[in-house]
This record gives sequence, C-alpha cells and structure tokens, in this order.
Amino acid sequence: MIISERKPLDELQEAVAPYQNFFLIGCGACATVCKSGGEEEVFQMQEWLIEQGKAVTGSMVIDEACHLLRAGRDLRHHKLAVQEADALIVLACGGGVQSISSQTEQRVIGALNSIFLGNVRRFGQYEERCSLCGECILNETAGICPVTTCAKGLLNGPCGGMEDGHCEVDAELECAWHLIYERLKQQKRPGVFARRVPPKAWSKRRKPGRHKL
Repeated sequence: MIISERKPLDELQEAVAPYQNFFLIGCGACATVCKSGGEEEVFQMQEWLIEQGKAVTGSMVIDEACHLLRAGRDLRHHKLAVQEADALIVLACGGGVQSISSQTEQRVIGALNSIFLGNVRRFGQYEERCSLCGECILNETAGICPVTTCAKGLLNGPCGGMEDGHCEVDAELECAWHLIYERLKQQKRPGVFARRVPPKAWSKRRKPGRHKL
C-alpha cells in the first residue's frame, strides 16, 4: 500500500491561490486506508476551500486513482462539474495525480505527499518493509528484507554497530540481520548465510518501471 499524507496547508494555499472553482478527487484504495484521501478527507478539503473563499463544483472518490482507464471514465461521468472547475485537486498518491493529469488538460493539484510502500501494522500505524528494488532475496532472508529494514541496507550480515539485537542508528529499531538470523535459526536452515550476497544490481530497478503480463 502506498502511504501518503496531506501536504502542509501553507503549500496548498499557495497552490490554490490563483484559482476560484475546484473539482475534488479522492482515492478509494490506499489513500482511504491511511486516512489521507477518502470520502472524509475530500469533505474536509471542501470545507477548507470554502473557508478560503473558494467554490467546489463537485467531487468523486475513484476506486483506484492510479488506474488510468478508470480515472478517464470517472472524469467523463462528471464532465460538466469538471469543466466548471478552474483546477482539479487530487487527494491520492503521485500515481493517482498522474492518472488524472493524463486524462485532462486542466490544472491538476496534488494535495498529498507519497511517503513509502507500507505494511499496515494496525490502523494508523504503517511500516516500510519493501523498497521495490527489483531483485528480491526474501526467500533466503526468512521473509525479512535487509535492503529496507536494515538502516544501512546491508546485504551480508550485521555491522559492528549492532548491540543487544538493536541498531546503532535507532536504539528502538531491532537489527534486521539479528531478526533474519534468529528466524533462519528457528527454521533450521542457513538461508542467505550459506553464501556471500553480491552487490545489488540496481539496473533491475528500472526507472520508469514498465511491466506487461
């Protein structure tokens, strides 16, 4: 899930200042789960704009704002309200903002900052556990990603700064390699410790990414 948060109000004020009428777009997927761009947040944005003396021509929450075809379809369903707007405000991750931008010639304003790909621990608590590096070694590291969960991204075991199973970068953070070792020991297999892991082939993390089934 893409974890996002609302941009600072002073940044949003500067972005909306040149315009009067707005159409609001939220995302029913990731942004709804992390309470940054669902129906409630779209309504809050509407209330804030009205307080700024602005007008809202309409709003919608797309099931997945990053879905290019769905974004285009839903915009067509709200064609009149969209045309009446001077700008569109999108409460979604960067992917959602770009989906909307690709389907309209109007000014599109992103209201959120995309932070990381996250796992949900519990409501309101999210953890980054994958860096989308394109070369996954989770099968050898007992399902724990050292590239992401190690503060230094080390590939061949803990550094000299590990103490009592915790990281020198953040004492509250458990050492990723200590966790990997303990889990592999529990599973009675050597995993990644059976070989030396070569440097990451960052060329596999293609930018921009493309994937076709």
